[in-house]
Order: sequence, then structure tokens, then C-alpha cells
Amino acid sequence: MRTEHYIITGTSKGIGMQLAEVLLERGAWVHGISRGTHEPLTAHSQYTHYAYDLSDHTGIDELMTRILAQIPAQEAEIVGLINNAAMVEPLKPIDQCNAAEISHSLNISLVAPMILSSSFIRHSNAMNVRRKIVNVSSASGQYPAPAMGTYCTAKAGINMFTQCLATEQGSAVNPVEVLTFDPGMVDTELQAVARGKSEAEFALSTLFSQAYEAGQLQDARDVAERLLAQLK
Repeated sequence: MRTEHYIITGTSKGIGMQLAEVLLERGAWVHGISRGTHEPLTAHSQYTHYAYDLSDHTGIDELMTRILAQIPAQEAEIVGLINNAAMVEPLKPIDQCNAAEISHSLNISLVAPMILSSSFIRHSNAMNVRRKIVNVSSASGQYPAPAMGTYCTAKAGINMFTQCLATEQGSAVNPVEVLTFDPGMVDTELQAVARGKSEAEFALSTLFSQAYEAGQLQDARDVAERLLAQLK
């Protein structure tokens, strides 16, 4: 029986956790990367957790090598990478952000997905399987917002990176399918952080609170299922 394997970042909560749960229910094998863990996932026989801080780029290539080595290429039908992990903070004007905050945010939300994608493609090129990369984006990558400079910039970068990557793979011998996915407004911890700020800290906190109170946020599981529907 041919198997499906997915490497997902940010599986300890939110969309990443729901993606892992839905895929496991469908019989796929999931390789999760996040700093924290989620017990129901780690208890599943087809889930492998890799505790890793994606702001540390020095070990990403070794990590990807280790994960791919666990995937039996002769049995796999699909091997995918879903770059889901992101950091919404700092939520304040750029002149109030220090270098460490800016660097940490962009390292997780933009640089890490680029390195992960590079490593995934390079180390899976010899696999005779269908390969996919999904980069989770956001409307914030298209619409500027005050006090969200690092997050908006990271998501805009993800959008452009995905387009560049798709263009490169279009002429590759063993191409990887590349797509971006905008989940919309989702009831996750990122949203909770945004609406938990005072208006003095973050001018848009009221708008985030209003969207939550009006029931405009989507359920993370519904979003996960919608993302997976695009992978067929």
C-alpha cells in the first residue's frame, strides 16, 4: 500500500495541529516540527515529533535530512512539506521594535520556510514520489497594516518566494508542486495575541476583537480541511 508523508511546521497548536490531526485520521504519516508538543498527536503511532526552534537556522538542513531518512521512498506515494509556522509579534510600530525582535520574527516566518524548502527539495530529489510544498500565507501579505510591519513583510515575502519557487520548479527535471494558501481569519492563538493587546499597544486590537465577537473567525479544523482539499 502506497503511503503519504507530510512534514508540517507548527504542529503544537492552531492550523498546524489540525492539519496533523486530519491527515492522521486519513491514514497519512505526519512528521511535526515545533518547539512544543501536543499529547494526542505524540501518542499516535503514525506521528513523529521533532522538537526544534525554527529561529535557529543552523540545524534545519540536518533536521530535514533526518526526517526524510525516516520516509521509505519505495512505499511513499506523496511526500509534502507544509510551511505553517509563523510569528505575529512584534505588534507595534517599527521604530518601537528592536533588532532582536525584528530578526526573530522574520527568521521564523520567512527565512525558516525558505531554508526548509531548499533543504526539502535538495534532499528529496532522488525520490521517485510526488512532492509538494505548501506555504501558508495571509491577506496581511497584500494589505499594509500599522504596527504589523514584520508580519506583513514576512507574508509578502512568502507570497513572492512561492512564486519564484514555482517558476524554478516549472523547468526542473523532477519538479515539486508548489502552492500558497491563504487561510483567512482563523480562531488561533495568533488572533488571541492580537486582540489581547491594549489599543495603546496595538491600534488594530479593537478590530481583531470585533471580528472575534462577531463570529467572523473560522474554525482551524475547517481551514485545515480546506487546505488539504487543494492538495489533491
